[in-house]
This record gives sequence, structure tokens and C-alpha cells, in this order.
Amino acid sequence: MMRRMLQPGAGDFAKLSELIRDIRIALLTSVDAEGRFHTRPVETLEFEGNAVLWFFTDRESPKANELRHDIRVSLGYADPSKHAYVAVSGTAALIRDADKARKLWTVEQRAYYPDGPQDPRLALLRVRIERAEYWIAPGRLSYLLAAGRAALTGVPVSVVGENKKLE
Repeated sequence: MMRRMLQPGAGDFAKLSELIRDIRIALLTSVDAEGRFHTRPVETLEFEGNAVLWFFTDRESPKANELRHDIRVSLGYADPSKHAYVAVSGTAALIRDADKARKLWTVEQRAYYPDGPQDPRLALLRVRIERAEYWIAPGRLSYLLAAGRAALTGVPVSVVGENKKLE
């Protein structure tokens, strides 16, 4: 599996955007008032090319309260069917922007916010990416070939696939 670290503003975000768009649901981890990690699923509504992710959240949710205490977050995306994995960390902010909420609104959101994009509980959650990393592994056959080669040569499998890190 290859790993790739990316840097905001370095033009490396096209692949990251593609992966996130295809995966959509992330696990967002924030820090509660006692310093413990709290993780929950969130739906990515938009990935802006300037290293910003957008989500909806309830202004009074535990997540929102945690972000008022500590703005640092981590997001994990996984698509095992494509052997693709993404890790993002950055800073979060709760935003009230009616125009942006209308732009990101989908009918499915009505289940959570019955009053639509103007629902008083609705807030936008903006995450500015500070660091991102993705891993893409080749298919099972490529891995088995690499493992077989390692068994025959005695040289362990190092990295198979693509990986990039953004910092």
C-alpha cells in the first residue's frame, strides 16, 4: 500500500478531492472537555479546492459543544472496495451562513432539520485542512504477487500501491 502526504496549496488536492467525493461519509473525531476523543459519522457536503470541507451539524449537539472547547479535529474516510483510505486533520469552526446552507442543502437533510436550511438548529461545520494523507492499495492480485515475491526472496513487502501525505 502506498502512502501520500499532501500540503495545502501545493496543488495536491485533486486526488484527495476525488477520493473524498467518492467516499462521502467520514468519521469525525473531536476532543471533549475532559480531553477524550469522540468519534462519529458525518456526511461531507463539499470539498473546496482551498483545503476546506463543509458539513451540517446541530448547533447544540455534543459535537458543537466539543468544538467550542477545542477546534482541532480529525477525519477518516475509507472505501475498502477500492482499497482507498484518507486521513485529514485540521481546525473546525461553526458557521451561520444562510446562503451557503441553501447551496449545500439536500432533501435528505430535512430528516434532521425539518425547517430546511433556515432551521435555527442548523449550523455549518467548516474544517480547514492542515494535514492530509491518503493510501491507495492495488487490487488483491497485486498484493498476492508482492507477498509471493517476498516469500521467495526473503525481502518483506514494503509499500505496494499509492500513498501521499499533505502537510
